[in-house]
Amino acid sequence: MPTRAPVNSADLTVAFVHGAFADSSGWNGVIEQLEADGIKTTAIPNPLRGVTEDSAYVASAISQIPGPVLAVAHSYGGAVLTNAARDTDNVIGLVYVAAFAPDEGETLLGIEGDSKDSVLTSALRQTEYPTAQGTQTEFSIDPDKYRDAFASDLPAKTTAVMAATQRPASALAFAEPSGPPAWKKLPSWSVVATGDKAAGSDVVRSMAKRAKATITEVDGSHAIMISQPKVVHDVVMQAVTALSN
Repeated sequence: MPTRAPVNSADLTVAFVHGAFADSSGWNGVIEQLEADGIKTTAIPNPLRGVTEDSAYVASAISQIPGPVLAVAHSYGGAVLTNAARDTDNVIGLVYVAAFAPDEGETLLGIEGDSKDSVLTSALRQTEYPTAQGTQTEFSIDPDKYRDAFASDLPAKTTAVMAATQRPASALAFAEPSGPPAWKKLPSWSVVATGDKAAGSDVVRSMAKRAKATITEVDGSHAIMISQPKVVHDVVMQAVTALSN
């Protein structure tokens, strides 16, 4: 991994990428704390239309941020960032929050098939959306199963709203193979939620170890950035400090 010169934290922007069945509001608690620390932040909307399309969009958005970027991703957003950060010149570090960090050629469908902790495939419901070529399949989480699969450590009234406002993800998000991973050339950090039943704690931990990430394990659900934003904030600041020294 190439050595990079330290950056001034005042010049750094922390860019957040959300995952499937969610939106950028999931980062609100973490962003509030970082802004209070004087750290510049931005949240990039993830189209959720497939690894190729989403990675191109996120890479373009990041490339237009002036100065160095620490990129933070949740869930499927990790797969997107793993590809997007490869095609940018200003990303200097990666933080995976209950997130996928696939290697080249891997699909999320294949990764999830190896998880003993994930219940996601049994919680999904299938619908269709129109494309220029006809129709494509997309998935959302059954609202009755959302809390158990996605955010079991949040109040039921909160997860009911999350389930109602979730954004479905294209089947391409799960089926398209990942390209050469950015984590092979960038330092990375990972938050592993030990109660993650969506991505699966086991595969998140395994991918983080493979990426040689600095790992923080915490008792919590897949939605750890919402239930425990301070934990995620602290890991982001750990990365900011490391990149600034």
